[in-house]
Amino acid sequence: MSQFQFQTVSNIISGLGSILELKNILHDFNPKRVLIVTDPGMLLHQLHLPIVEILETLKQDYVIYANVQADPPEHLVLDAVQFAQNEKIDLVLGFGGGSSLDVAKVIAILAHPQQHQTIQDLYGVGNAKRPRLPLILVPTTAGTGSEVTPISIVTTGETTKTGIVSPVLYADVAILDAHFTQNLPASITAATGIDAMVHAIEAYTSKIKKNPYADMLAKQALRLLNKNLPLVLNDGNNLEARQNMLVGSMLAGQAFANAPVGAVHALAYPLGGHFHISHGHSNALVLTEVLKFNAPEAKGHYAELMQWLDPYSTGCTAGLCDLFIDHMQNHLDQSGLTLKLQQLDIPHTKLTELATDAMLQTRLLQNNPRPLQQQDALQIYNAIYA
Repeated sequence: MSQFQFQTVSNIISGLGSILELKNILHDFNPKRVLIVTDPGMLLHQLHLPIVEILETLKQDYVIYANVQADPPEHLVLDAVQFAQNEKIDLVLGFGGGSSLDVAKVIAILAHPQQHQTIQDLYGVGNAKRPRLPLILVPTTAGTGSEVTPISIVTTGETTKTGIVSPVLYADVAILDAHFTQNLPASITAATGIDAMVHAIEAYTSKIKKNPYADMLAKQALRLLNKNLPLVLNDGNNLEARQNMLVGSMLAGQAFANAPVGAVHALAYPLGGHFHISHGHSNALVLTEVLKFNAPEAKGHYAELMQWLDPYSTGCTAGLCDLFIDHMQNHLDQSGLTLKLQQLDIPHTKLTELATDAMLQTRLLQNNPRPLQQQDALQIYNAIYA
């Protein structure tokens, strides 16, 4: 067996009502001033109120930064850091989808009073260094797994996303409470659920850092997500299924944090950067065609995943691989998501630029089981156009 490393968040609290554990967590950290990092929608729908109630019961001083937007641009992240510094906060609580959690991670580093790095210093792998402020993450979607990953994605140009990847970004505590996901629209539930499934699949086929620990997590994640995504799409108030989705998303996050994702994400990022399609929806758009492209190298892994999801499935490796691709396509068909670029008003003339930009995601493409060139990316975009 080849050498591998595995890291994750040291304290994960999961279960309906688990947000109440925040009282004990804050008692342990004993902060002077807490910063809640979230987005305007959380405040509009008052989803943050259970957290505020806990803080006020404890007579805990706190402030809220609620300007986070999807695919957060660098200037927004820096604005949030400046806000945190001005407010002299000493604990960061990220609450929301992946973007809010990602911004919270960066704040926890750059707002530390003894931190001398700039945001430019953080970009890339292993560049972010301690110290950082205590960090608690509470996801409100079952998709990104950001609560257990050492990754923050920042939009650094007009259309370019750049990753900050460092063990320093692992939170101190992740709290998974499905009450916060209960009122999500079906479209967001579907997109984030597909996103989590992609994390599991790409971790299982990761070329460089695939390892038995991540494999175990990816398989368990995929089984949970595969069973429960149809349930939550059918009944958004099924809290047991929603909690299972949160756990599946978290397990997938742990898997890909240690066995990184590949071409699905590399081709999805330009779609989000150019056309502001949500990350999960972007992954859904390219998933099946990337699976087909990878099949010559990954069919054994796809066959294993098919038999894991359905032990009664039979056939040769190639046949099971095809079954798995069809199975994932069925999830996409049932998701309600638009799956053609033309229907999203994306001009065909932009496909070459998308393919060019996808090639910039070298951090991701190196993990893909099959080398992918620009002409391959263009072919995939063409296949999902109309």
